[in-house]
Amino acid sequence: MLSLEQRIAAFEKLGRFLSQYKEARADEDLQKLNKFFLKEYHTVIKDAELFNHWFSEENLHFALEQWSLALSEEQLQAWVIDYDEAYFSPRDEAKTVAIIMAGNIPLVGLHDLISVLLAGHKALIKPSSDDAKLIPFVLQMLVAIEKDFAHSLSIAENKMENFDAVIATGSNNSSRYFDHYFGKYPHIIRRNRSSVAILEGDESDEELQALGEDIFRYFGLGCRNVSKAYVPKDFDIQRLFKAFFPFEAVANNNKYGNNYDYNRAIYLMEHIDFLENGFFIIKEDKALHAPVSVLNIERYEDIELVKKDLDQYSDDLQCIVGKSENLDTAVPFGESQKPKLWDYADNVDTLEFLHRL
Repeated sequence: MLSLEQRIAAFEKLGRFLSQYKEARADEDLQKLNKFFLKEYHTVIKDAELFNHWFSEENLHFALEQWSLALSEEQLQAWVIDYDEAYFSPRDEAKTVAIIMAGNIPLVGLHDLISVLLAGHKALIKPSSDDAKLIPFVLQMLVAIEKDFAHSLSIAENKMENFDAVIATGSNNSSRYFDHYFGKYPHIIRRNRSSVAILEGDESDEELQALGEDIFRYFGLGCRNVSKAYVPKDFDIQRLFKAFFPFEAVANNNKYGNNYDYNRAIYLMEHIDFLENGFFIIKEDKALHAPVSVLNIERYEDIELVKKDLDQYSDDLQCIVGKSENLDTAVPFGESQKPKLWDYADNVDTLEFLHRL
C-alpha cells in the first residue's frame, strides 16, 4: 500500500504536469510523462472547450493553474499537517466512496477525488456529463504517475453499485434525489450555495476590480462566485460598472450573452428596476442567489446588522468576500476562486468524514 509520502509525491507530480497547460516546462522528472501524455493533454483541453462552451480557454487555463498551485508539496503538506497520522494510514480494508461530481466549473470534483485517495480509500467516480473530458484524463494521469492508484480508481459507466459511502454534489433538485437514494449510506450531499460580498464604501478602484474577478470568473457559475453585494446606503453603483468594464469580454460567450439578453428582457417585461451596461445587470434584491449576468445588491446602514443577517443564511453561503480586518472569515477581494485545499465546500471537513468510515 502507498504511504502518505508516496501519495503526496504523486499528487505533487500531477500538479507539475497540469501546470503545462500552455507549454512544456523544463522538468526532467516529467520527460517520460510528457512523451506519452502532453500532446493528449493539450488536445483534451481543446476538446473540453468544444464539448462544453461554458469552459472557455481562459477559464480552463485558470482552473488548471489553480490546481497546479494547490498541488504543490508545500500546499499538500500544509493541508495534512493538522491531522493525526491515523487519518492517512494505509488501510487493510479500504472503503469504496462513490463520488458524484458536479460540472459547473472545470475539475470541480477533483478535491473530493484527491481527498478519498489521500485518506486511503477507493473512489468510484461518476463524472458530470459537463466535465467528461478533463476528469477521465486526470484519472489516467494519476495511474500513469503511480500505478498502485489503478486499484483505487474506477468510473461508474451506468448504475453506481458496491460502495460504502457517498459524496455527491448537485443542485437543490438533484440533492433531493441523492437524499432519497443514498441517505442510508454515510454521505456528504452538497446543494446550491451562493457567495456574497460586503462593501464598506472606502474600497479602492483596484479592490472593486478584483471583486469583478469574484463575480465573472467561470461566468458566475461557481458556488464561490459572488452573486450578491451588500453596499452602504449612499454607495455609487457607477463605481462598480466602471470597475467591471475590463470584464466585458464575458459577453462574447454565447451562453453568457443569451443569459444576459434573457434576464434583461424578463426584467423589462415585468417592470423590474435595474441598471445595466451592455453585458451585466445590477438590481436591488435581498435574495442571495442571482442568475448568470446579474448581481443583486442590498443597501445597509449598519454593518453589524449585515453580519447578523448573514448568520441566518449560514446554510446557504459558501463564502463572504470583503475586508478581513472587519470580517474574521472574509475572503479578500479577487481570491474567492482560489481556495486552499483546506477550504472545504460547505464547511464540511471531507478528511474528517472519510476518517470516520
